[in-house]
Amino acid sequence: MNLLNDIEWRVSTQQIAYPEALAEMESRNAAVQAGEQKELIWLLEHPPLYTAGTSSDPTELLSQEFPVFETGRGGRHTYHGPGQRVGYVILNLKKRKSDVRGFVHAVEAWVIAALAECRITARAVDGRVGIWCDTPDGQEAKIGAIGIRIRKWVTMHGFSVNIDPDLSHFAGIIPCGISEYPVTSMKQLGIAIKLQEFDEALHKTAGAFLSAID
Repeated sequence: MNLLNDIEWRVSTQQIAYPEALAEMESRNAAVQAGEQKELIWLLEHPPLYTAGTSSDPTELLSQEFPVFETGRGGRHTYHGPGQRVGYVILNLKKRKSDVRGFVHAVEAWVIAALAECRITARAVDGRVGIWCDTPDGQEAKIGAIGIRIRKWVTMHGFSVNIDPDLSHFAGIIPCGISEYPVTSMKQLGIAIKLQEFDEALHKTAGAFLSAID
């Protein structure tokens, strides 16, 4: 049984403005709650911007170079931009496991599995938000971010993974409130792939993700 059959898998090839994406998520979330539309997994890129989660600290926004958008997801400040794969996940947990923590862990495991398909060993770290790996010099660095909102047991927002973004853009924030560790990308780790190749890895590993939350 293919668990993706009843879910819309959408890949946007053009950059999507953040307000447009947020409006689409809000609309789809309500439609999924009402049983009027399919669930959605949406892969996209944004133009350069910062988002501020519900726990964001204004002192962690260090630059006004890019627009800043308030968002209802959990977490603090995050950067999105070209060369980064963003995945928005609108799923109905009412018909699956109604377990918020379990859902977040399942998303983390999905991203880690997709990175493994691309020859990158990554991990989640207790007490530290995001997806982590080791750089060639042995330093821990963040390669992905997780930010989730759940409304009436239907999820919104999701994850971002750094394929080949301009890493200097992260200097405008303290990413997720963690200043002790750098941010990295697949390109910086020596893995040069296109966004579409990472999409294929996400699609290949999505079944295990959905099984984990069923």
